[in-house]
Amino acid sequence: MFRIDSLPGNTQRLDGGAMYGNCPRPVWEKWSLPDERHRIPLACRALLIRDGARTVLLETGIGTFFEPKLQDRFGVVEREHVLLQSLGVINVSPEDVDVVVLSHLHFDHAGGMLTPWQQDREPELVFPNASFIVGKKAWERATHPHPRDRASFIPRLHELLEATGRVELVDGDTCESLPSDTYGFCYSDGHTPGLTMTRVRTPRGMMTFVGDLIPGAPWVHLPITMGYDRYPELLVEEKKSLLDRVMAEDGWLFFTHDPHVSACRVRMSDKGKYEATDKLAIVSWADEA
Repeated sequence: MFRIDSLPGNTQRLDGGAMYGNCPRPVWEKWSLPDERHRIPLACRALLIRDGARTVLLETGIGTFFEPKLQDRFGVVEREHVLLQSLGVINVSPEDVDVVVLSHLHFDHAGGMLTPWQQDREPELVFPNASFIVGKKAWERATHPHPRDRASFIPRLHELLEATGRVELVDGDTCESLPSDTYGFCYSDGHTPGLTMTRVRTPRGMMTFVGDLIPGAPWVHLPITMGYDRYPELLVEEKKSLLDRVMAEDGWLFFTHDPHVSACRVRMSDKGKYEATDKLAIVSWADEA
């Protein structure tokens, strides 16, 4: 049996201007309503694949590893570890997860691998049996960050991962831990060097977990980028290439940060603009064959 499910993680509120880069506020307000602190709601969504042989988790969201002051600074809404609760709802325990794939090691994508914050206690990994797949360039960026994005990484996380002896660094289309007939990878450098996007062959077509290349449906519009992106012009080129590929295969995009849309297809509008279509709030697909 093959099953694929979107999983809610902890949610965030971040500055709308930062999330939409040089897009004018009167435009992005139509897509994301800001609060009194000018922050917009964001999901930190994961994707779980049970392929009949293994349980694979794509990303872990932000979790609750931050101390309370930093939880407030980065707009973490819930105090409980929502991803672990979401796994429990579908009867999956942290011990059941065989593989965790991370698009990159920014805290809002990798923090859910850690136990919740406790006074005077160091965080620990919450998936004790998992192997961890990380892009080689993304790993190098995390272990040798630039001053501009040093604060985006979790101190000592790479040490905890290395200590397991189960880290696999990838830089090609496939990896040793996952079968190539179901899983593949492609890469982007525009948001952060080595962003690794997992492609999964599902019962309804190819699904691409796009991470921060395209945080949500509004960012499908080609010129929309984030203030957090390292190389915005490169990102636009990479986004165009991926969108053309997804349209050609009639595939799906999976979003981690869109609060309302988990997945969508893509089409070209009458005005020649890429746009999200067939939007899904939840992905829960199964193939009993």
